[in-house]
Amino acid sequence: MWMEKLSAGVLRVMTPIGARYIKPSFLERLYLVWIFRYFQTLPQQVLSHRQQKLIDRLCTSQEFVSLLSNGFEEAPIIGTIERLLPVIVDDPASDAVPVEQRTRYADQQTSP
Repeated sequence: MWMEKLSAGVLRVMTPIGARYIKPSFLERLYLVWIFRYFQTLPQQVLSHRQQKLIDRLCTSQEFVSLLSNGFEEAPIIGTIERLLPVIVDDPASDAVPVEQRTRYADQQTSP
């Protein structure tokens, strides 16, 4: 299976507007096969800086392909990168008193 990925594999990029497919060069496919050796799907945040730069460069190069119109309907997918918008989580702990203020308050309570 990895031979098919090396010869004709595509990279799937999940974006907020849907999946996009990129046809990388042979050396880029080789590197991507190594990146996805253990996982089929990875969020971009877990990649190294170098790997993120590669993904950014591939996405900005506008080398997107359509799997149906270009005969890539049977092209193996090397892996999937999730480039979704970051989710902002409301952390209730952020409203808490900082540690420095809590320790000062505790010190004031124990002194006579």
